[in-house]
Amino acid sequence: MASPLDLAHSPCPNDTFVFHAWTAGLLPGAPSPKVTIADIDVTNGMAARGELDVLKISYGALPYVLDRYALLPCGGALGHGCGPLLLTRTARAPGDLAGRVVAIPTERSTAYLLFRLWARQVLPGREIRTVVMPFDRIMPAVRDGEVDAGLVIHEARFTFHAYGLHRLVDLGEAWEEQTGLPIPLGAIVARRDLGPERLTAVAEAVRASVRHAWADPEASRDHVQAHAREIAPEVQKQHIELYVNEYTEDLGPDGLAAVRVLLDRAVEAGAVPSFPPGALDPVGAA
Repeated sequence: MASPLDLAHSPCPNDTFVFHAWTAGLLPGAPSPKVTIADIDVTNGMAARGELDVLKISYGALPYVLDRYALLPCGGALGHGCGPLLLTRTARAPGDLAGRVVAIPTERSTAYLLFRLWARQVLPGREIRTVVMPFDRIMPAVRDGEVDAGLVIHEARFTFHAYGLHRLVDLGEAWEEQTGLPIPLGAIVARRDLGPERLTAVAEAVRASVRHAWADPEASRDHVQAHAREIAPEVQKQHIELYVNEYTEDLGPDGLAAVRVLLDRAVEAGAVPSFPPGALDPVGAA
């Protein structure tokens, strides 16, 4: 019998919803997973160190691990109208960010990568200072004047008004206007040395877990609730509906094109390391 696979994903509602069926043993014949639930900056670090078999990571971290990990074509987070937001305490123009301090969730997040690409166009040659902090601390820090702006993700899209904050720019909206493609946020990767057969089995398990979650959304409700930072059920529901979509079941041509465009632009900007041709080819495609 094959040993259990070490799997890590975030506590966000979309991930606990997507992976529940697999991790709860509801998929007969699927590889057995041993799950770790940790923030995305932690899973990014785990992947960089090659510690686990299967992980949810930021697309912004993907180029750093492609030598060891392959992209899976399912389970990730892409979509429309779901990008990161740049928030301020008072209404500002984008040019006002020059010389200011912006709080970011992690330097290898897709949110920060989108921010860097946006700033390169909007504020070329202008200095913007950044400070890394846990994403649940960012909105309070902006509200309290500890930083001038904050880069937020996930359920903050639905809750920032409660902090009295202003949206300076929707970075996902800017991306979609430029490319017409979905916004790539989080990727599922698996160790290449698992081999083709096991990599295919992992992809099939992830895809089956997504489909099970859609078919029986109530099955994962308590699991999602137990790990959600934002406990309001309506916010959890909004989060899942926004981030779990057709691209979660399968990247498809548009999803893969979005990933390639994002990372090609990032390489061109010197924001991430280059990678060899074919490194982004997903394994275990449907």
